[in-house]
Amino acid sequence: MMDFEYLVVLLALLFCVIMAMIRVIRGPTAPDRIVGLDTINTIVISGMVIFGAAFNEVIYIDVAIVYALLSFITTLFIAKYLEGGDF
Repeated sequence: MMDFEYLVVLLALLFCVIMAMIRVIRGPTAPDRIVGLDTINTIVISGMVIFGAAFNEVIYIDVAIVYALLSFITTLFIAKYLEGGDF
């Protein structure tokens, strides 16, 4: 069973995702939207680690590490594309 503290942290992370989603929707430029998506990815990774700690399961943390690596590589590719370079 999840403790109350974990639930509060997850609700705070949900609020942060909503705020970042506003940046993704209203961002005036493409880099603003990319930063918003990267922020959402980081918050999701934090949520996975919190779930891993709350339920005492290591698999959530393993998945979070892989997701973080893929998120970082995707951000690099998108930044390179926005810069005008070739892959």
